[in-house]
Amino acid sequence: MKVFIETYGCTFNQADSQIIAGVLEENQIDIVDSIDEADVIIVNTCYVKLPTENKVVYKIQQLQKQFPDKKIIVGGCMVEIDPEKLEKIGPNCSWIGPHQLNKAADVVNATYCGEIIRESGFSKESKVGVPKSVDDGLIHIIQICEGCLGACTFCCTRFARGPLNSYPISDIVQEAKAAIEKGACEIQLTAQDTAAFGRDSGEKLSDLIKEVANLEGDFKVRVGMMHPKNILNDVDEIIDAIKHPNVYDFIHLPIQSGSDKVLSDMRRGHTIAQYLDIISKFKKEIPDITLAVDIIVGYPTETDEDFDLTVELLENIKPSLIHLSKYQHRKGAISSSLEEIPRPVMKKRSKFLSEIKSEITAEENLQLVGTVQNVLVVEKGSKGGFIAKTDNYIPVIVHDVELGSFVKVKITDATATYLKSELLME
Repeated sequence: MKVFIETYGCTFNQADSQIIAGVLEENQIDIVDSIDEADVIIVNTCYVKLPTENKVVYKIQQLQKQFPDKKIIVGGCMVEIDPEKLEKIGPNCSWIGPHQLNKAADVVNATYCGEIIRESGFSKESKVGVPKSVDDGLIHIIQICEGCLGACTFCCTRFARGPLNSYPISDIVQEAKAAIEKGACEIQLTAQDTAAFGRDSGEKLSDLIKEVANLEGDFKVRVGMMHPKNILNDVDEIIDAIKHPNVYDFIHLPIQSGSDKVLSDMRRGHTIAQYLDIISKFKKEIPDITLAVDIIVGYPTETDEDFDLTVELLENIKPSLIHLSKYQHRKGAISSSLEEIPRPVMKKRSKFLSEIKSEITAEENLQLVGTVQNVLVVEKGSKGGFIAKTDNYIPVIVHDVELGSFVKVKITDATATYLKSELLME
């Protein structure tokens, strides 16, 4: 039997697919790289945004039409968030929820034999130290916890991932150690909110980062998204941990809006002043740190004045990476009961912010032209060459290097999204 897995969404979901593949391979089920070869197709869905929902719905529908003889299993967040729609578009599909990955082989075997089997519901099963199948092993993703402590009004993902469930530091360190010994050069610590790690178990994110970073080997650690409200009580220790030479000087701190009123409406649990204080502390201790932010344009209660405050905030903090999303109602989200702002207003604000984003990120990257950077080569480029990451996690195009190596380069040019370089010979 042969299985093809198609994955949508975040790093956490990519790791879920790696676990599914690992469980299948342990049960002598082959993973293939093309749908044509497969007997069973698994679509691991993301449901965080409406465009992604539309994409996965279309994919599930098209697969059934194009491959009527192949069996289809739907996994991921859609299973928990919107089973009604899933039943409607794929009545003959099997399901495997994000908390039931250890049953992947059973679901695949039963589906292959003609059964419709649906495994969903929450579980406290750990996702650390379980079998995983990774492509080249250079980048190793570790899910440090699942679920969150938030109550954000716009979010539906929390209905799929459930309450916070942190995994033991000792288990995470053991998996990282094994991955590094097998050749991993980048360890990605991921979660819906890494800053929530340990709030349920009594452990701390800062301790976890330090323990992983202190392992032997040549590697870098990337810490995933942190909710600002959950970093407040551990800012100094997290800064100290990120200063470790084996950790990228990088933080992903979503803000969503520059307006305190909108943040309150979103139930984000912090203020702009608190956010700015966090950023100030990081930049004081790590001046070259890369800041990534998320912005939602056009939340239902966002006025022109609120939007202006968001623009002002971005121009003030000048993030190196800005992820923009136009607000759209999500299944089960509290804000879905509110009236959306007019689409022309949404479009105008989004366009304006996109232009601001390009200006800010291009300006930040252009400041690096002419500098010498130590970079880690992590993957092949889609258009030739290789993609490396600077010490502060900015992508750099490099040539004539080996995957997994640390090299010195001179930055020769910059765009809003990446740098170009020439290799410096030792």
